[in-house]
Amino acid sequence: MTMPGLSACRRRLGRGAKTWLGILSLFVASLAGPAMAAERPFTAPPLAVGASWYPEQWPEARWEADLALMERAHLSVVRIGEFAWARMEPEDGRFDFAWLDRAIAAARRHGLKVVLGTPSAAPPIWLTQAHPDIRRMEEDGHIQGHGERRQFSVASATYRRYAVRIATEMARRYGHNPTVVGWQIDNEIGLESFDPEAKARWANWLAARYGTIDALNRRWSTQYWSQLYQRFDQVPLTLGRDQNPALVLDARRLFSAIWADYVDAQATAIRAQADRRQFITINSTAWNDHFDQYAVHRGLDLAAWDEYVPDGRPDPAALALHHAVVRGYLRRNFWVMETQPGRVNWGTNNRSLDPGETRALAWQAVAHGADAILYWQWRSAPGGQEQYHGTLVGADGQPMPVYDEIARTADELRAASRWLAGTAPVARVAMVYSQDSRWAIEQQRFARDYDPVAVLKDWYRPFHALGIAVDIVPPDADLSRYALVLAPGLNVLDAATADRLAAYVRGGGHLVLGPRSGMKDGDNALWPQRQPGPLASLLGATVEDFFALDAPIAVPGLGAVANVRIWAEALTPREPDAIGLARYGMAPWLTDKPMAVARGSGHGEIAYIGALLDEPGQAALTAILLGRACLPVPPALPAGIEMAERSGPPGRFRFLINHGDTPAPITIPDTAQVLLGDMREGRLAAHGVVLLKLAGGNR
Repeated sequence: MTMPGLSACRRRLGRGAKTWLGILSLFVASLAGPAMAAERPFTAPPLAVGASWYPEQWPEARWEADLALMERAHLSVVRIGEFAWARMEPEDGRFDFAWLDRAIAAARRHGLKVVLGTPSAAPPIWLTQAHPDIRRMEEDGHIQGHGERRQFSVASATYRRYAVRIATEMARRYGHNPTVVGWQIDNEIGLESFDPEAKARWANWLAARYGTIDALNRRWSTQYWSQLYQRFDQVPLTLGRDQNPALVLDARRLFSAIWADYVDAQATAIRAQADRRQFITINSTAWNDHFDQYAVHRGLDLAAWDEYVPDGRPDPAALALHHAVVRGYLRRNFWVMETQPGRVNWGTNNRSLDPGETRALAWQAVAHGADAILYWQWRSAPGGQEQYHGTLVGADGQPMPVYDEIARTADELRAASRWLAGTAPVARVAMVYSQDSRWAIEQQRFARDYDPVAVLKDWYRPFHALGIAVDIVPPDADLSRYALVLAPGLNVLDAATADRLAAYVRGGGHLVLGPRSGMKDGDNALWPQRQPGPLASLLGATVEDFFALDAPIAVPGLGAVANVRIWAEALTPREPDAIGLARYGMAPWLTDKPMAVARGSGHGEIAYIGALLDEPGQAALTAILLGRACLPVPPALPAGIEMAERSGPPGRFRFLINHGDTPAPITIPDTAQVLLGDMREGRLAAHGVVLLKLAGGNR
């Protein structure tokens, strides 16, 4: 496999000049920030640092001391309310917001903005007792008890009515309060319920999707194992791994639709009362696969996630990837709504981050598009299940050791706001993340170690090591702005998505499919043609067979000592211009078979990579793919150094972060302006940060 020379790139540009110039013009225009990020409906500081504060858990006499310490730490926003339903509505229909009025007013006196959480994650006892049917039922029939939080059924119309009512009352009271900048709906949503109401929704959802039971039986292949159904209400609601793959995928889609509807109901209630400048969001969790994040975020103003490192050993590339994932939900900058001040309490071994790492991870989040970092939590409650979690202030009211580090970070980010306001990461490379495909592979891994999230991480790591920005996008995204699009595991590929991808290639884009792509249709059924299914004719090649591996296989010709592990597919070119790019070494069924194939089409190219490579192999492959897409391959960064950029009307800014424990050499472009830096004699301090403003042409 070889990279094209400059002349080959010029010829390719010549064939598709209009398309490529269009892509380049979109790229240049995007330096002002993604189009969807241009309108910001809220007025919080451009870079905010804050904490979750629970005034209802402490005597009011202690509020002022806590808020003064927040002000001293340069915090600018607090999140309150998301677990306070029992305090806001102590009895059915009797609301008490006077304490919340005073808390918000006190925060304002100390220069703090407020994000209000709707409290539906933790219903009060009077609601649970009056309506025991609202409780969440596990698939085995166990019903959740009170006091565990998230014990409600998302399918319950009764629960939804009460949740909407409290959200409406809050919005009516605070929807035009200038201190309130946004709303968080619920808290870390996602758990399924298998109660009778959920099952009734399931039958109705299936009827709406398939129209007739005969259509469902045909598309699900229910003649297999005598699964044939006579009515929609006979279809079990289950996520069992041994169930029909079509049924399980649709059950996942049902819960996504229910959660999206649940969130939308509260968002609609808030918008009816609130000023448009107040944003509405949810706080998602890392790689949460209980629902399709794209579907649930579709009607929200802002994406946010809760970033945690329970073992205290950060994986910078994996964290950077998930920042990009969250940025992709709405294609705009996001908030980190929760992150740990040093440690958590819910891991198996709750090691604290090292000194300097809390600051470095905050700067990393900002570099990848975060406009706010909120720490969970400000101060631990005297009792409750999370007493051991990290805090900025101890139960005695005195700062914890991490307080000064967070105060320094907040002060730095406040100063950096004047440069970074209105900027966002800009990428010419995209990676497709399909939740349907992840669900499908998770149910039928076939190879024990085939983890679809790990595959995404492995494909992302070489780009991170080179400091190349990558956007993470859903399968239905507009790809026209990208020169290179990666689809590492597009297992579920419907015809409409295949048509869009083919149009992208013919228009001048470079599409790279990973293993298991194009195996299933939209019903999680095998395509009648071999992989990559509806894209096989475009590729001019098919997958002859696939194999789970228990030992590595060498791949000569990648320019590195490369090995295939876990999974391998043998490809067969079907058209003369389908080029075998790399071949397997000696291995049963695979010896000298093509591992990767590429074919030009229109003004672009499609490639298929049929194996999971080890780290050296993936790095070599990445350089080759960049070259084939006529994108520059920058030199690898020193070990432990991360580079990222944000661009916009104020200019182009580069972040250099040393995630290592020792100083590391870095190079500063001669024309760059150092805005902030932990530099000494050309070396970046351990866990140090440099922020540069670049001159126009620097890479």
